[in-house]
Amino acid sequence: MKRVALDAMGGDHAPEATVAGAVLATRKFGLSLLLTGDRDRLTAELEKYAPVPEGIAIVHAGTVIDMHESPGPALLRKRDASVVVAMELVREGDAAAVVSVGNSGAAMGAATLRLGLIPGLERPAIAMAMPSREKGAMLLDVGATVDTRPEHLRDFALIGSVYARCLLHIENPRVGLLNIGAEESKGNALVKLAYPLIKQTSVNFVGHVEGEQIALGGVDVVVCDGFVGNAILKAIEGYGELFWTMFKDALRVGVRGRLGGWLLRPALRSVAAKLDYVTYGGALLVGVNGVCVIGHGRSSPDAVANALRVAAELADQGVVEQLTASFEQLDNHVVQAAVGQELQQ
Repeated sequence: MKRVALDAMGGDHAPEATVAGAVLATRKFGLSLLLTGDRDRLTAELEKYAPVPEGIAIVHAGTVIDMHESPGPALLRKRDASVVVAMELVREGDAAAVVSVGNSGAAMGAATLRLGLIPGLERPAIAMAMPSREKGAMLLDVGATVDTRPEHLRDFALIGSVYARCLLHIENPRVGLLNIGAEESKGNALVKLAYPLIKQTSVNFVGHVEGEQIALGGVDVVVCDGFVGNAILKAIEGYGELFWTMFKDALRVGVRGRLGGWLLRPALRSVAAKLDYVTYGGALLVGVNGVCVIGHGRSSPDAVANALRVAAELADQGVVEQLTASFEQLDNHVVQAAVGQELQQ
């Protein structure tokens, strides 16, 4: 597998959790990693896991952008921050992917500034692999681009299709445009204008889809603007926590409830694993010229290890190269369509 850079100083429990996750990833998945951060602190953490796996090396970074800092000013002041150094490693070709569980705004800003966007793309997106009745579904954008134009949604459809093929291993992903109804005539001006643009691309476009299809299946990629996507994601997370809390409370009531809970424990653990963010490792910052996984600040070592695994797998499958080729084809298609319109006139 290709080498992955880890912002080892980012996160609520760094560097303890990030280093533990890195060690777990090398031992469990055989990954090759570059840890960016304070060399002395990282060395001291790694010594707890002696012998240190051969696949881990440290790249010194003088500062760290804390979770509470405003990303823009922090990136200007702290040019040698661990997240910036990690992005530089990808830009210079020393690593093929980057993972950060630190300040998400700083990670997004550093990736956009240092890696740049795929040629032909105007805006990045954040994609989440969501559990569903089938293999899962990619939901994007969930917060990177709030003020979206129709062509941005078209671009997200292309991006989502490529990432679903690489991450979910779906050969020809079904792409849907999120709307309040399945009819082509429904929706606001944004989705009405985006519909024909997506339809003209090479993706397997199934038209408008409603929110429940994210979970129930029938679609593999769901496209929406960042405002709507973020609201959906937070609502799902909130109701997920509420459901498990109510369920566990019910199982504590009476002898029958406790007995039923004991009998159901193996099945419940299996279901919980499928719904837990730890399984996926984090969100994907897509559209930048490199593989970038952004995890929760509270990520455990298991979550860090899975984020590193996902980043390495996407890099090995050449997801960025596939995405670049898709946008080259889109540009050619747009040019040919424009020439055809001029000839008709």
